[in-house]
Amino acid sequence: MIGRWYTAFGVNLLLGVPAVIPLWMLYYIGATWAHPAPEENDGLGIVLVGFGIPIACCGFLWWAVNRPFARRTHLPPPQYWALSLLGTFAPAIMLVCVNP
Repeated sequence: MIGRWYTAFGVNLLLGVPAVIPLWMLYYIGATWAHPAPEENDGLGIVLVGFGIPIACCGFLWWAVNRPFARRTHLPPPQYWALSLLGTFAPAIMLVCVNP
């Protein structure tokens, strides 16, 4: 069962659900970076520094979970990592598309 692509996709889809909050924050910071509202400009640097550690931890957790799946799945490595990124970003992409 672990050698199937849909198992790895499902795990990454589940990892993508809690990743919605950090990805949404990155989207929001990127969307307001050029022209932030006056009240949001004061603490943007603090938000970026304070938010970088959780994003790094989430990235490490994602990598640590996907390493065993990447070795056991019957997909070439580029296809596996593309599939895992798609599965992880799918919930955030849906959120951005539904609520622009």
